[in-house]
Amino acid sequence: MMKAAKRLDTVQEYYFSKKLREVRALSAQGKPVINMGIGSPDLQPPKHVIEAIQKAVIKDGAHKYQSYQGLPEFRKAVANFYKNQYDVEVSSDNEILPLMGSKEGILHISMAFLNKGDKVLIPNPGYPTYTSVTNLVEATPVFYELTSENNWEPNFEQLEQEDLANIKMMWVNYPHMPTGAKATLKLFEKLIDFGKKHQILIINDNPYSFILNNNPLSILSVKGAKKTALELNSLSKSFNMAGWRVGMLLGASSFLQEILKVKTQMDSGMFYGIQQGAIAALKVNSSWFSEMNNVYKNRRKLVWKIADALKCSYDKNTTGMFVWAKTPEGVKAESMVDDLLYKKNIFIAPGFIFGSSGEGYIRFSLCVSEEKIKEALDRL
Repeated sequence: MMKAAKRLDTVQEYYFSKKLREVRALSAQGKPVINMGIGSPDLQPPKHVIEAIQKAVIKDGAHKYQSYQGLPEFRKAVANFYKNQYDVEVSSDNEILPLMGSKEGILHISMAFLNKGDKVLIPNPGYPTYTSVTNLVEATPVFYELTSENNWEPNFEQLEQEDLANIKMMWVNYPHMPTGAKATLKLFEKLIDFGKKHQILIINDNPYSFILNNNPLSILSVKGAKKTALELNSLSKSFNMAGWRVGMLLGASSFLQEILKVKTQMDSGMFYGIQQGAIAALKVNSSWFSEMNNVYKNRRKLVWKIADALKCSYDKNTTGMFVWAKTPEGVKAESMVDDLLYKKNIFIAPGFIFGSSGEGYIRFSLCVSEEKIKEALDRL
């Protein structure tokens, strides 16, 4: 038999890919499974966004290949959005690169800047894709521990004592997933200083800044950030467009030109209609976020009750579309997750899938209707 490439020995199938097959199988057997594990928004995008893509698909040229760098109108919409929402100036000419979702950007950036053996600082707990992509490009993950005692922020004093030779990149994600720790300007300033001092490329993955958060921040708001930092963002969470796959990478043109060399080998541009829908989304006023967050606030209160019923502890001063909860002393997260799935038909995510520092935690998604969350609470 043909053997797979050795690089695949370094990664496993994504946990949710495997577990959701099990969840679907249980549902097919008639089990009334309530899925509270996945952060896939169940709410609709803005109505005018759907209308924009409907109109766009019948325009002349809509079905042709599009520019790798996206429509000029799309880049301008992103630039205006960053100015209005983050007070950040970016050039629509050469400091914005559209992506088919920000997830692909993680691979593009890694392929553009990492050689075999280069080291990458990765948060623990953190998004598993940072690790898997680092392994796939044959670089070396170096995990930095995040703790509740330090508000899930990097311990810079500890990092300074580490061997930082050959560290090429550092992944950060604030507001943080899975813990919900908020971004702060002070934290971003520390990260930029750290990156400049050690010549490390800092990449902030920023898809959650408008969810249950009144103070959206960008790492690019720090003076001089573009010399050492990039930012990924997307419309998946903020506008309920996860399946549309609309993301963007922002930063200095010198960085983006290198990444474009990779991207042009991987796709043939974003569909015209989707770009027009994205442009419409990026022009919404702040009332959109207020209305959406009112829904999430009500859902979160109910999820807190579920966490209470399970005798879990949690921090109410968090953001994002998840509730990160610590299991009772002596209770393994995986055991609790399986117990809830098989006995109560409720699926939640165990914290260990986000790294060893996630052991002892579980994660609830707010992408579930109030009716379903109440039903889950009743089952407990």
